[in-house]
Amino acid sequence: MIHRLGGGFLGLAMGGLRASEEAADGIAGPHFAPRAKSVIFLFMCGGVSHIDTFDPKDNKHAGKLIDAVGFGDNLASMRRPVIPCLRTFTRHGKSGIPVSDWFPHVGGVIDDIAVVRSMWCHESNHFPAVIETCTGHQGRQFDHPTFGSWIARALGTANRNLPVFVSIGRPSSPVQLTGGYLGAGVAATPFQSGDVPIANLVPSGGGSAADRERSMEMLGNMNRAFREEYAINSDIQARLRTYELAARMQLSAPEVVDISREPESVKSLYGIGAPATDDFGRQLLLARRLVDQGVRFVQVCHAGGGNGGWDAHGDIKSHGPLCRATDQPIAGLLKDLKQRGMLDQTLVVWTSEFGRTPWSQNTTGRDHNPKGYTSWLAGGGIRGGIVHGATDEVGYKAVQDRHYYSDLHATILNQMGLSPQRMEITVAGRKVRLVEDGDPIRQIIA
Repeated sequence: MIHRLGGGFLGLAMGGLRASEEAADGIAGPHFAPRAKSVIFLFMCGGVSHIDTFDPKDNKHAGKLIDAVGFGDNLASMRRPVIPCLRTFTRHGKSGIPVSDWFPHVGGVIDDIAVVRSMWCHESNHFPAVIETCTGHQGRQFDHPTFGSWIARALGTANRNLPVFVSIGRPSSPVQLTGGYLGAGVAATPFQSGDVPIANLVPSGGGSAADRERSMEMLGNMNRAFREEYAINSDIQARLRTYELAARMQLSAPEVVDISREPESVKSLYGIGAPATDDFGRQLLLARRLVDQGVRFVQVCHAGGGNGGWDAHGDIKSHGPLCRATDQPIAGLLKDLKQRGMLDQTLVVWTSEFGRTPWSQNTTGRDHNPKGYTSWLAGGGIRGGIVHGATDEVGYKAVQDRHYYSDLHATILNQMGLSPQRMEITVAGRKVRLVEDGDPIRQIIA
């Protein structure tokens, strides 16, 4: 009685208001013919050094003190010594794009990749930078949804037995999974590599198939009764839809996530079976199998947790094992998609929350750098074998064809047939967009 006469009525009323707002702001896509059907979003957690991977600089400034005033939150005068890059860059493919010796396999597929060397963002600390790069907004004045949730809401499902938005691996932050004010129904469904990619999906042992069928029928009847009683509450409706999806996944997902059926030649392509590459290789092969079954957005987080494993303050050499773990699987993913005829309709994006500085922190490591870094894209209507934009001569600031993170979001939306200007929703009476100020990077679009 207390529930119904107190918080119950208020909750139902607020739920009904939210449901009506969502219905009024429904984003039915695509808005125009898409170039890509799915996105595989590779997020390297912690800040990859662009200088040591995809944006080579000579070492003529090594040891020189450079002015770093305005770096991060520090507005005081500050001079830091440039540390040398110890990597060797080799030109690969017909395009001749130089790639670090830390990524030889990715170098082998560089003709399918558009390298954008002029990315920048505002935030210089990990958690706010992850919020900015994954939601398109700074701060948490609203509970902004992550990018994959916008895609999920706009396009809906292409396979009713699988989630629209899947996240594989450990993220840096829960923000990378949230549906925010778009609702729980478009939040990420976490998958893992290994023997149990989806927890609690396989029914426990015991009982016959007929027993399980009767249990499912009873559960369905209870769900229907519950739905009728709380029909106006959108949060409960979203949770019910999630449970019903889980039930359908019991029938289809076990086969999708079972990579043991793949030929050994395919597993070898991803580095599965080799100690350094096995885990990430399994994650990327699972990502390919999911988009093959119609999953719209697959986010794969590498070295997540805390500040992220790519956070190389102490010694930039800590990037070495991380590059070895990801290099062959990433190249294998692009090769596998291409030989299956899927690359043209699958957009692969590689990025991090920011780059790293050219200077030292009195160590052999590099600091956070939001002022200039590299992202790259492949497939899904993107021109391969090109470099776009540039940082300055030491790799500190983006100076040519600068692109804020919103431009990357807008590019992905555009390739999925979605207009960035139409991706908005009303929250508490205010129109909120995913891309507040950004445009697709037209120079890399085929």
